[in-house]
Amino acid sequence: MSNATRTEPFRSSSILGDPYSVFVLKEGYAYYDQDGNMKADGTITLIKGKEIILVDTGSPWDREVLLQALSLHNVVPKDVTYVVCTHGHTDHVGNLNLFPDATILVSYDICRKDTYLSHDFRAGQPFRIDDSVEIFPTPGHTGCDTSVLVKGTAAGTVVVAGDLFECEEDYTTWQELSENLDVQQRNRDRVLEIADVVIPGHGSPFRVHKQEKLCQN
Repeated sequence: MSNATRTEPFRSSSILGDPYSVFVLKEGYAYYDQDGNMKADGTITLIKGKEIILVDTGSPWDREVLLQALSLHNVVPKDVTYVVCTHGHTDHVGNLNLFPDATILVSYDICRKDTYLSHDFRAGQPFRIDDSVEIFPTPGHTGCDTSVLVKGTAAGTVVVAGDLFECEEDYTTWQELSENLDVQQRNRDRVLEIADVVIPGHGSPFRVHKQEKLCQN
């Protein structure tokens, strides 16, 4: 983590807010098994408010887990208006076919059925759903990752960051999986500056404390 911040576990899968609340439907994980193979699955997050937004859809074997988790929030697939896959790896895009009526964002592509919308993420331009939610480019893990920013929750600004952060204490492990270390480090630092809570791709949500705030206490 940046020297200008410290972090601590958030210790809740629910972050209430107005106009949007954020719920971690499934917490991701990543570890090496005894044979040295990576065992991993991605975090699935629901943003519920004026729009119903799903961030990452898990792996193909998460289908029933995802459907059941949505039902606990009184959501069925046809209610979901936006699906954001932070990047194109299998453990983040495995259930896109459940949401044919949603606007789909996968990495830097935005489509409504077979119509691809023009938007320049590569120029750093965020895609705003409304005044409270936007998708912005955070490449590094891959060449075209995105993250989702949610304003106005009870915990402050939440960033659903995909694999920009593997988990709170990823230290150097994120570097092993990065396509561009320098770019990813810059985007990690940027998110730590703007977020009060980060939801990483393979671990629990964590709170971010800025150094400036610590000095005032």
